Amino acid sequence: MRQIGVAIVGTGWCGGIRAETCAAHPLTKSLHIAEIRPERLAEVARSTGAKTAVTDYGALLKMGEIDAVYISATPETTHYPMARDWLAAGKHVFLEKPIAMELAEADELIALARKNKLKFTIGYSQRFNPKFAYVRKSIRNGTIGKPVSALVSRHITRGLGKKISGRVKLSPAAMECTHDLDFVLWCLEPAKPVRVYSQANFGALQASSGAPIADTQWITVTMDSGLSFVVGGGWSLPPGYPNFSTTWIEMVGTEGALLVDDSHRDVVLNTIEKGMQLPMSTMPGERVDHTYAGPMAAETVHFLEAVAYDRPVMVTPEHARMVMEIYMAADLSAERNESVTLPLKGSKPVRAAA
Repeated sequence: MRQIGVAIVGTGWCGGIRAETCAAHPLTKSLHIAEIRPERLAEVARSTGAKTAVTDYGALLKMGEIDAVYISATPETTHYPMARDWLAAGKHVFLEKPIAMELAEADELIALARKNKLKFTIGYSQRFNPKFAYVRKSIRNGTIGKPVSALVSRHITRGLGKKISGRVKLSPAAMECTHDLDFVLWCLEPAKPVRVYSQANFGALQASSGAPIADTQWITVTMDSGLSFVVGGGWSLPPGYPNFSTTWIEMVGTEGALLVDDSHRDVVLNTIEKGMQLPMSTMPGERVDHTYAGPMAAETVHFLEAVAYDRPVMVTPEHARMVMEIYMAADLSAERNESVTLPLKGSKPVRAAA
């Protein structure tokens, strides 16, 4: 068994999960963390037994014992420069979505990973949700016949929506719908998107902030196979269980249909102090004593194993770029109130590495 040195840059919500998961895994030879908040850095260093804990990730770049890095830093504008630095340093990179802020930046990262023969993947954790994996299996093995239409609707609470929209000026399409765009495109491979139409709806978040922040956004994508699918995402549900997420999926085929309720209403906690809550209902999941409920731990281990055992990553950067181009087209469509043809003007589709 080959053990590897792992770095975690950004140890907030998601980065903390990744750090704890890597620290507990036998493939991790040494753990090194970077976090700009000294108190959080000390907390995670204690809980994981990290070998190195620094406030500047640059101090980790030249450490020879580090083989791979998980970049979980915010705001999202830091993703491109950080990923560029780590790829240039010859390290395998796991990058939280989005891959970049501009398509040219994504192209540069993809080219750099290819040049240095490095594994480079993007965090689309919902692929590791068993319900989502079952949907893909039912499509790929022909259980519901040829896909005819698809719908995914996802919503989170406005507390989390304000937190996300407050740190970066990206839409629900880019920050919420992106997971489900990835999921549906993954199910429908090798079909490619050719046209996008989107509408954004404004309400509670705009009223409370005074800024043009959409509550929800709906995206219709037409594929070159002729199939069209709809993905909707929003972040303005009333306050509830911390980071609550609810999703509904409909996949209709020529020989059947698959309906998936991922609304997390299966476990209900009712207390005098807090009323009714829905535990274990966050998108990435959460630790429950000795086990982990949710997809993010499995996704973290997948990349660890991909590097240690030299296996392919599940989410290619080329695929993540395609998702990015769709949500950029969705924002253009919502702004112009018209459909947008892909590829975007000036954009050259990136081919997957052979």
